[in-house]
Amino acid sequence: MQSAETVLGVLRERGRRGLPLEELYRQMFNPQLYLLAYGRIYSNHGAMTPGVSGETADGMSIGKINRIIDAMRHERFRFRPVRRTHIPKKNGKTRPLGLPSWTDKLVGEVMRLLLEAYYEPTFSDRSHGFRPGRGCHTALTEVANTWTGTTWFIEGDIADCFGSFDHEVVITILSEKIHDNRFLLLVRNMLAAGYMEDWVWHATLSGSPQGGVLSPLLSSIYLHKLDTFIEQTLIPEYTRGEKRRHNSAYVKLSGIIERGRRRGDRAVVREARKQRRMLPSKDPYDSGYRRLRYCRYADDHLLGFTGPKAEAEQIKARLAAFLREELKLELSPDKTLITHARSQAARFLGYEITAHHDHRKGARGRRWTDGFIKLNVPRSVVKAKCARHMRRGKPAHRRDLVNESDYTIVATFGAEYRGLVQYYLLAGDVYKLNRLEWVMRTAMLRTLAAKHRSSVSKMTTRHRVKTETPYGLRTCFEATQPREGRKPLVARFGGIPLRRNKNAVPHDRVPSPTPHRHREVVRRLLRSVCELCHRRTEVETHQVRTLAGLTGTGTAAPGWKKLMADKRRKTLIVCGDCHDSIHTGTPAG
Repeated sequence: MQSAETVLGVLRERGRRGLPLEELYRQMFNPQLYLLAYGRIYSNHGAMTPGVSGETADGMSIGKINRIIDAMRHERFRFRPVRRTHIPKKNGKTRPLGLPSWTDKLVGEVMRLLLEAYYEPTFSDRSHGFRPGRGCHTALTEVANTWTGTTWFIEGDIADCFGSFDHEVVITILSEKIHDNRFLLLVRNMLAAGYMEDWVWHATLSGSPQGGVLSPLLSSIYLHKLDTFIEQTLIPEYTRGEKRRHNSAYVKLSGIIERGRRRGDRAVVREARKQRRMLPSKDPYDSGYRRLRYCRYADDHLLGFTGPKAEAEQIKARLAAFLREELKLELSPDKTLITHARSQAARFLGYEITAHHDHRKGARGRRWTDGFIKLNVPRSVVKAKCARHMRRGKPAHRRDLVNESDYTIVATFGAEYRGLVQYYLLAGDVYKLNRLEWVMRTAMLRTLAAKHRSSVSKMTTRHRVKTETPYGLRTCFEATQPREGRKPLVARFGGIPLRRNKNAVPHDRVPSPTPHRHREVVRRLLRSVCELCHRRTEVETHQVRTLAGLTGTGTAAPGWKKLMADKRRKTLIVCGDCHDSIHTGTPAG
């Protein structure tokens, strides 16, 4: 039996070389892949969210993996319908979310490992969504660093992307590289499993369920066709010329400056340089120069075009036609716009993007700002985030946190503020978030004051401290939570310098491209020793959603609760009898 690392390494090499896959379904019989998949997804929040069958990660065992593999060998495995729920969107509408059962999540993760290893080397460098080592920050950095001189932005957004994937197109795209009908049938069964809503089954004639383990990767494979069309067809057609021709007016003024220097006429030189500074050195209307650039994150894509608007309109029309005819997708009319880069701002991944122009003197007497791409924090984002913490136009306390501990209050506000600041560190005007910092800080102090029936000034004195940053000392607010025998937990709000960081790294939680060794929980499962009665026997995993949910961990608490609390683990490897006793509350007999 090959190790998981060996299998995925072979697939990765075949993907690099463009070789097809003949017997991919046989890899679904490898238990090492299931153990690797389990180690990757058991700690996710969704692992303890039940699907239609009520099954969760609790009760995971080697025996369950063997039963799944046996069903795969005899081609009896079937995906269950997902449980559908709805989550709110920013525009007031809702987004359907599919919740698969635990077994389907595990099988989907194995399929994802296999497909990602093969397809990842083939994806475009301009694709940044749902990929290891890439994220929103890498996409934005590419735009900021390489799109200088852009005239028009073409903002593209696919309407209901996940829900509109054509199943036949998905299978056709996969069959180009995967010559294994059994694996393709497995993918088809997953797509057509349907969903349950209010205990009524509904068929899924198109789309891939949002919330499914395999859905993000399938979207990348599906939209890779769009990347290929833009890179191999549109970009070559709408890119021409090595560089712009010289601006004749600029060249003329340069000659006046040179002759004035020879004569020693400083007044003429000064006036000519002043006029030249207001002109571009290259001809902005050069008909022999065009540039088309492209970047995509999931279903959001942005094109930057240097040329006339009429050609930008042609690009947009051809893009819509390709999506409609080849991929059976439609561009969202409300979000697909052509934006003038100098006078308007395009919206991409929560940022406002403009091509900045400034004819004033830059560093060492030179203009250095013309045409460079500027990333900004949208005013609407600051306003919306502030509104969550305000009532009647003023910062107000959070009623849902008044009864929590000081540590929880400070940690909640600190995490929300820190996450937003870290995301917008690429913006040149990240300092605009100082308004949000003041609103959230005041709301946090008022929440603490309401809890202790005290004043904001007293809470400020109690929690205010200084912290060291690369830019010197900064004021922040801290709350501690003591722990017996260990260092106290410290929650912090603020203390983050609001300065642009061009090298901000993506914080997207994505798996590493290289498989790790088995996680600790998998090694404990393979040891086959019950951690309660210490018998060597068949074992399974008892798992809880959070350690905070282990109420009553004092001296009178059950032994399994004390053990999990002491080890600070959400999992416990137990035998069947001990697991039954945990759920029934009776001693194991």
